[in-house]
Amino acid sequence: MERLKGRLYLFCAFSLAGTSVIAARFVNDKLGTFTITAVSLFFALLFLLPLVGRELVKSVIRLNVKDWLLLLLQALFGIFLFRMFLLYGLLHTSAVEAGILTGATPAVTVVLAMVLLKESVNRAKFAGILSTVGGIFLIQGIFAAGGKFSADHIAGNVLVLCAAVSESLFNLFSRTAAVQTMFSRSEPVHPFVQTALVSAAALVLCLIPSLYEDPVSALSVIGWREWLALIWYGPFVTALAFIFWYAGIKRCHASTAAAFSGMMPFTALLLSVAVLGEAAGWQQWAGGGLVILGMVLIGGSSSQVR
Repeated sequence: MERLKGRLYLFCAFSLAGTSVIAARFVNDKLGTFTITAVSLFFALLFLLPLVGRELVKSVIRLNVKDWLLLLLQALFGIFLFRMFLLYGLLHTSAVEAGILTGATPAVTVVLAMVLLKESVNRAKFAGILSTVGGIFLIQGIFAAGGKFSADHIAGNVLVLCAAVSESLFNLFSRTAAVQTMFSRSEPVHPFVQTALVSAAALVLCLIPSLYEDPVSALSVIGWREWLALIWYGPFVTALAFIFWYAGIKRCHASTAAAFSGMMPFTALLLSVAVLGEAAGWQQWAGGGLVILGMVLIGGSSSQVR
């Protein structure tokens, strides 16, 4: 039952995270990258702080240096670097391609687990990695007749892939923190509190670079649609998604979480077409299919070896 709840939480987390690509599209050409992140985190904390109350103070007191280091790493890779790479990437590529390319996260997580954690890779996982790489090439058009890497999109797509690497490192650090708490038999940090602490740390990281983007002037001229996008980016894409994530990762292995991250590109692809009206050709749909197949192969093989 706990494992089923964990998978449901992860499904909700990555479905919400997939809407980040769409929300970013409404503000990315009007506000600076760090301004977007800082304002959305501010709204997230306005939503979270009334909910955590005294529990936040209790958690801060009992956290040790290693706990704080893991929280800082989660803020750095899961929010600061992920959003920086994603938002800069969206300036050079389409929301459709960016959304699909975030689906490289499961394959990247497996590769990082091989390198950093010395985990072995079975045939299904290896096939999943190849499927993901093939999907990325197909999205870029390399397999089409006369196809070649698009100079207009390659820089943006590389940045989005860097975002996927950041997300994968966030997955590993989050699971490490959960396992550390479990083995030490210490009281786990509540998902609401953990989300608030990581959001606050990421906000601190964003403040100084955001000052160089003239945030006050930029925010004073945006319209209601951009403000709604920022509000959605805060309480929903940040707060709720991270609450679901931390509730799920405590009940599931990192490989299972990596598999569910495929909901992120799937949600982004559907919303890019439905909401933004962007075109998705056969290469995008086929490439997306290969990326999702890679997700299934990696996730399926992970659940078999437990």
